[in-house]
Amino acid sequence: MGKYAEEACRLFLDGANCSQAVTAAFSDVLKLDRGLCLRLSSCFGGGMGRLREVCGAVSGMLIVAGALKGYAEHDDQRKAETYKLVQDMAARFKEKHGSIICRELLGLSPQETPSYIPTKRDESFYKKRPCLKFIETAALIAEELAASEEEKR
Repeated sequence: MGKYAEEACRLFLDGANCSQAVTAAFSDVLKLDRGLCLRLSSCFGGGMGRLREVCGAVSGMLIVAGALKGYAEHDDQRKAETYKLVQDMAARFKEKHGSIICRELLGLSPQETPSYIPTKRDESFYKKRPCLKFIETAALIAEELAASEEEKR
């Protein structure tokens, strides 16, 4: 496991949501305050506020990608490059886990009404949630991007 993946898993086990864990693990690479990283990514946990849509770990991975390779100017070429990066990273995650959708990854019914109440974090939570492996994968993919960007400098 890479340094950032290990940190992301530790953050999750310490109570961060899946998106926060991945994003905040890269705060030094992003040159952003860890608290800011935690706040920026807080809404994406549980597949966007427990809506069980795009996996929060994937969202965190893409926040890191945007900070490293995103565009600020309205430039169609840069936009296309960024969207290609997003699709490539998402495809790598999906290839490993079969989906990027939280409810599918957790084996939840599409008819299940999402609750905004966070699940209590206790031993049984960590036993039945496969989230750590999703966090690890997302962080490893982001780590490869960060390493390739570092090599360019």
